[in-house]
Amino acid sequence: MPQWRKKARTAFQRRGESGRMPGMVESTGTSPPPDLRLDQAQIWLYGLYDEIGAAWRPVTGDASHRRYFRVQVNGQSRIVMDAPPDLLSSAPFVDIDLRLRHCGLHAPEIIHHDLESGFMLLEDLGDELYRDLLDEHSVQPLFDDAFQALAVMALEADSAGLPTYSEDLLLEELNWFVDYFLNRHRDYMLSHRQRKSWLRLCETLVVSALEQPTVFVHKDIHSCNLLKTAHNSPGIIDFQDAVAGPLSYDFVSLVWDRYIHWPRERLEQWMDQFRRLVVPDIDAEQWIRWCDLMGLQRNLKIVGRFAILEQVEGKPAYVQLIPAFYRYILDVLPRYPELTEVADWIGNPECAP
Repeated sequence: MPQWRKKARTAFQRRGESGRMPGMVESTGTSPPPDLRLDQAQIWLYGLYDEIGAAWRPVTGDASHRRYFRVQVNGQSRIVMDAPPDLLSSAPFVDIDLRLRHCGLHAPEIIHHDLESGFMLLEDLGDELYRDLLDEHSVQPLFDDAFQALAVMALEADSAGLPTYSEDLLLEELNWFVDYFLNRHRDYMLSHRQRKSWLRLCETLVVSALEQPTVFVHKDIHSCNLLKTAHNSPGIIDFQDAVAGPLSYDFVSLVWDRYIHWPRERLEQWMDQFRRLVVPDIDAEQWIRWCDLMGLQRNLKIVGRFAILEQVEGKPAYVQLIPAFYRYILDVLPRYPELTEVADWIGNPECAP
């Protein structure tokens, strides 16, 4: 029997008459139903440590089934991750965390993990999200740190064995925009002519993505997944879906942000700053095109993904973020003559959010 399970048995002796661990919320007739996964996480942690704080404070998570709680363990703040093993595997999280830490990046240390139960105890990176810190005055030093981290990720992180950001995957993500946002969310069907222009757009975006150097890609870098930390900033989270893919992907994920809009002049300054870090020999105009088209693919994908969360997964809050990404789409399309056919209809009132 694992040592933590033996200790968990002993921990039951510390329960009160309710039969619940300290800090567990007692259910009443008017209370929410019991949170069995939280009960199991608490029993798991009590099997590992004696000194655990009573407060388990939820931490904002991602759009998946994972949950996070901040808790005091032996006097130190830690994060407990709950990832139900029947819904998702935690093995990629462990794998990618080790890859990032191996090249000196600040992914959270995994202090304990149990893949069978889906629980982990993680280093607490704090709560200073880039999202809450970014403004006109703070952005440059924060992005300087972030660009350095993204450069290390691209040039040094091991991408061997990761899923490939393939042509099929790029196209699948693009089609979410038509299938879920236009058809289902907007109740709009493309005409034959519009469909042909859409297919040409998809081909252009996929070709541009695949001609870039293939590197380690976090795949969800944005201001809620980077934290300012006391040392080795930024802290990096939500990395478990990493792939081997286009060099510009993580960069465009960061600068085309869902919460704060940056003027085009500044975007191009950052494009050049990052180009000098990772591909100084690439022509600046070519790099801008790569970034624009990669950003276009990602923003179309995100609009479609948020429609899926509403239409399929019952999470309507994400559609409120769609207009920000649609604005980016409408800004980039007219910049490239071969994409103006799509620009002519995608901004129409029956399509746009």
